[in-house]
Amino acid sequence: MLTEQLLEVLLLKHWQARKVLRKKSIYLWRAYYNWLVKVKKLRIKLALRIAGLSILIFTGCREGSQEQKATTTSSLKELPVVRLEPVDTFCYNEYVAEIRAKQYIEIRSRVKGFLEHIYVDEGKYVARGTVLFHINDAEYRATLDRMEANLLSAIAEKNRIELEAERVKRLVDSNIVSLTELKIAQYNLEAAEAKIRQEEANVLQARLMLSYTDIRAPYDGFINRIMYKIGSLIDEGNLLTTLTDNSEVLAYFNVSEKEYLEYMREEDREKVSHEVEILLADGSLHAYKGMVETIEREVDPTTGSLAFRAKFPNPSRILKHGASGKVRIARKLKNVILIPQTATFDVQDRHYVFVMDSSHRLFSRQFFIQRRLGHFYVHDSGLHAGEIILYEGVQHVRDSMQVMPRFVSWRAAAK
Repeated sequence: MLTEQLLEVLLLKHWQARKVLRKKSIYLWRAYYNWLVKVKKLRIKLALRIAGLSILIFTGCREGSQEQKATTTSSLKELPVVRLEPVDTFCYNEYVAEIRAKQYIEIRSRVKGFLEHIYVDEGKYVARGTVLFHINDAEYRATLDRMEANLLSAIAEKNRIELEAERVKRLVDSNIVSLTELKIAQYNLEAAEAKIRQEEANVLQARLMLSYTDIRAPYDGFINRIMYKIGSLIDEGNLLTTLTDNSEVLAYFNVSEKEYLEYMREEDREKVSHEVEILLADGSLHAYKGMVETIEREVDPTTGSLAFRAKFPNPSRILKHGASGKVRIARKLKNVILIPQTATFDVQDRHYVFVMDSSHRLFSRQFFIQRRLGHFYVHDSGLHAGEIILYEGVQHVRDSMQVMPRFVSWRAAAK
């Protein structure tokens, strides 16, 4: 009985203990669950805070990057650039020319004597046939008188011989003298006639020499420097002055064989009628264009060139005989690239430009030229159409330098 009671008590205690343990277990589970909830909330808050902080950091970095980028961009130099484009243009080949008047002669004396009169002044215009100088003609008039007298004497002698021949002929007809006498008389008559012709020639020569004492202008023109004064003894062949007609002038110049071939092969050469221009000594352009008249048919073996001759109108008489100038001939250039000289710099006689890449960085590059054309170089090799080069300011940049480009139109650059 006691054992059963004890067993019941033990069972009751066990049940109570188990009930207590169950309650404690539920409490623990609830505490654990609450802890988990708190941890989860803390994690969410922490995640939110971390996310917010990340957003703030990212935004700050982005703003800082933009500010840095803006600062970097604003610190770049703004420089003008130009895009290379092929164009059609023309250039001039220039040649040193020797200018000659259309007509230019030396006025020389044909006779000897004292200069008696000067009828013109230096620099004056004279018409054809105008008497310029007169040389004392007394000696030549005397010579003419003598020659005329000789002619009259020869005529008289011829008449006498003619009468003698007629008399001999009558005698021959009467068989008084032989036929030989008649032939002698006829020969004498022929000699007398020849003598007359000789004296006539002498008279003509004397008149001609007398006419040479008046020195006349052979054509219209301007008198240049007069070498003698009145009273000077002039010898035959002495230079008195020169006479120039420069209403038109001729320009002589030499062209290399290569340029001659280019000139002859150029398209539309006939359409321009071989027109050329001439630059005066002061660099000014003559108002009237000329034309190439002749081209020498042989190449000079010593110089490898051909001589050209061009004629220019000169109504204002500004072009003088013996002056120098430069003849220029237009030549077409098709699909060429022009490099502004402001964009170039030289290193040991080599030409360079700064080429800009897609990141706006500048890199120096050597190029080669055909010729100069005003403020440009005609490109030969080293660059390509479409590339962008620095237009000016090469002294302020260096290789790999980044810049802020400001595009300049090609037309503006070409002005």
